[in-house]
Amino acid sequence: MPPPPKSWRDGFIALEAMYEKHFKGAPNPPAVSPTAAALLSLFFTVVYVLPFYLSSATRPSPHLTRDAPSSIRARVRAVTSSSILSIGLTVFVLHRSAHLSAADILRLLGVWPVSPVDSAKTILLVAILFAGPLFENGIVDGELKDWVTGRDVIQTFRSWIGYRNYVVGPVSEELIWRALIIPLHVLAGFSAKQIIFLTPLYFGIAHVHHLYEFRLTHPRTPLFLALLRSLFQFTYTSLFGFFAAFVFIRTGNVYSVILAHSFCNWMGLPRFYGRVGVQPGEPIGPPGKSDEQPGGEQIHGPVWTLGYYVLLVAGAVGFYWQLFPLTDSSHALPGAPK
Repeated sequence: MPPPPKSWRDGFIALEAMYEKHFKGAPNPPAVSPTAAALLSLFFTVVYVLPFYLSSATRPSPHLTRDAPSSIRARVRAVTSSSILSIGLTVFVLHRSAHLSAADILRLLGVWPVSPVDSAKTILLVAILFAGPLFENGIVDGELKDWVTGRDVIQTFRSWIGYRNYVVGPVSEELIWRALIIPLHVLAGFSAKQIIFLTPLYFGIAHVHHLYEFRLTHPRTPLFLALLRSLFQFTYTSLFGFFAAFVFIRTGNVYSVILAHSFCNWMGLPRFYGRVGVQPGEPIGPPGKSDEQPGGEQIHGPVWTLGYYVLLVAGAVGFYWQLFPLTDSSHALPGAPK
């Protein structure tokens, strides 16, 4: 314990030192507590998934798959309602706890300002990663003409499955797990690295319920294989979540991650083995592709396959080298990694 001051001047010096130590130098408490950010994130995840099992119109069964048009329509309504609830609650918390203005809230949610340049650079980055699959689908399978004319896009969006996979899913999921959950963790004092590797776990957990749906529609599949399938899905959704969180923090733009999400859903998983144009068993990517003539003769030689795998590796390397340059933005959120 320090000795008592001997004069009024010593007393003021001691008081100033106390202020410097305990008040001026003390960090400000976070606007949102870490516990509140975690609980709200868990709440948003549950509210997003739970309505799928509360109604017979959305609840999967052996006689009603998640791809049935009636089920998709009902789930779209449920997701819309849960998203509106989550957005309203987040805006309320940001305004009351962090005392942010409307402009600051829109900025933190990645809604404003809109940056088409950042979105274009993000799509270019994802296209580099998918250089191999783009080559296979566009050149080997001959879809490039449909992409240019837009016919394939129009047909896809006219279906309920396409509308779910490329519009409702990406928009609602990126709003919840990036635009809402990440700002809460920013205000809770989490570092950018913690946010990038922590928040996507909620996104991965939200997809675990597909195990139950898969078991209903594929009762003869062994449980072990179903668990492996669910683990694989959790892994790649979390990996995409890491990337999406990184992009959102670096660009402060929710539209970039929505477009990237839709693009990745459209491309599917890349081929990691086999010959291009030949699908052994159930195809990994978009179904309905074949490089066989009516007589069964292959029309593409091994050079095409070699080109695909060269592009696949080159795309991964290019993605690594361009990850920071193509996500550089003046709209980055506070604490974005450099």
